[in-house]
Amino acid sequence: MSQRHPRITVTAEVIIEVTDAGALEQAVLDDVDATPFDAQPGHSEADARAEARQDVQGDPVGAVAWIANAEDMIPDFPGITVVGSTQRVADTEGDNEPDERPDFAKLFPLCNCGSGDCAACSEFQLTPRTAAVLWAVAQILADQAYDDVIEHGDDLVNDEGAWVLFGEYPHITWQQDAVWRRQAARAFDDLTADLDAGRWPRPTCPGEEMAFHLLLRNARDAQEDGWGMRPDELAVLPEHADDYDWDTAYEVLLQDDDILQLFDAQVDGIEDPDSDQNRFMRMGDYRPAAWFRPFSNATPRDGRRPFRR
Repeated sequence: MSQRHPRITVTAEVIIEVTDAGALEQAVLDDVDATPFDAQPGHSEADARAEARQDVQGDPVGAVAWIANAEDMIPDFPGITVVGSTQRVADTEGDNEPDERPDFAKLFPLCNCGSGDCAACSEFQLTPRTAAVLWAVAQILADQAYDDVIEHGDDLVNDEGAWVLFGEYPHITWQQDAVWRRQAARAFDDLTADLDAGRWPRPTCPGEEMAFHLLLRNARDAQEDGWGMRPDELAVLPEHADDYDWDTAYEVLLQDDDILQLFDAQVDGIEDPDSDQNRFMRMGDYRPAAWFRPFSNATPRDGRRPFRR
């Protein structure tokens, strides 16, 4: 087994006030003109530069997005390597803009009656605070997956440290192409959509099952370390004894942990439904080509749903 190095997520928020939009735009356009571009097949360098200029002209958000680089906040120190980053540049102006964040208290109402014969109180409740953390972290992981697709495309995962997310997937997936990886990224968005609709995020296929394992693991870290959803944002949501009960969420929301067998080199080939070990465990088909086929007991997702990125 290769040595696993600790990974640390740094979350920061920078608010910029544009004091001279014209000066900003001209400075950024000058920088665009001075930047060499790697043209995609069928496009020239001039085409790529013109597209970048279009994103900047008349749009302060686009101008700031051009100069913003999350990786610049980490100095070059020995013993660390920046393996990836994700960032979002958006206009925070206007208190009249509708809040895009779901009303978790309304979507996941709590029962606190305490009655001994109340089914809701006697069983696990997916609380607003737990749902909020899952919702926020699922979007972060989706962005990391899409970033990997954009950065690496069909490349083989042969260096875990060069990938933001897909280096965390089982080795049997490391040869998959960009289309497969984009479906894996959408699995996180599908779980987010469940939460947006007030549904418990139950995986419907192996791809979502893998996504949910990573989601729960990262949600625990996010809640403990205060990233993804800020503590002050969580504090305004109703409190409940089931808040952040990740172990019970694992047991309730997942059918099983069969997919974790794919990380065990001693059971190589167990993903094949015709293997003896697979049949003994009644796992089913966990070969990468089958990862986005719905489980027999799950309602399939709408095949017409788009990719976010």
